[in-house]
Amino acid sequence: MKATKLAVALLAATGISAVATPVMAYEAGDWLIRGRIINVSPNDDSGTLSINGADTGLKGVKVDDDTVPELDFTYMLSPNWGVELILGYSEHTVEGEKSWGVLGDVIDSKVLPPTLTLQYHFSPNSNIRPYIGAGINYTHFFDEEVAGDVLDIPGAKVDLDDSWGLAAQIGVDIALNDVWFVNMDLKYIDIDTTAKFKGTAVGRAEIDADIDPFVFGIGIGRSF
Repeated sequence: MKATKLAVALLAATGISAVATPVMAYEAGDWLIRGRIINVSPNDDSGTLSINGADTGLKGVKVDDDTVPELDFTYMLSPNWGVELILGYSEHTVEGEKSWGVLGDVIDSKVLPPTLTLQYHFSPNSNIRPYIGAGINYTHFFDEEVAGDVLDIPGAKVDLDDSWGLAAQIGVDIALNDVWFVNMDLKYIDIDTTAKFKGTAVGRAEIDADIDPFVFGIGIGRSF
């Protein structure tokens, strides 16, 4: 709610000034650098839990969201086409739910999801410049730890497989002057992984999970 109110306020304030402020159009060879605050909100689903090689039929995990800073770079191939790379990482806790809820928290992990998209900018000569994009994501999980009071015992470990997936985005740049602008951006990222436990209170365990987050960001950028 706070993020939504902030976005509306920034849009209203910058929109008014943008209408009256002449700006420089995007050109081939321009670099756009943005700093955003993003909220990573998983749209998660999971397979069934396997323990010591046997399918238990237990299903259900939930991945919490995280709000973090992010940096991204866009290189303009032409006034309308650009390539964007986002850099940043988030931290998440995975907990059981539904039939797996008795386990509580099960994993703490950091996530590094560099994402490369090809963007189309609809109005490169305007003060308000919407765009869409699509591309590819690579997600690396690191510093994984078994969490909670049920599975976590001395020596317990968990490994999350890295993921390749598609990404899609929609966003808008709103000019403040000829180089500075406000940005709002929404991405959907396809992230699938398998969590492999060993040395836990139940022995070896494995579960597949689709994380598939929506990533909303708001921030400020500059063209070079």
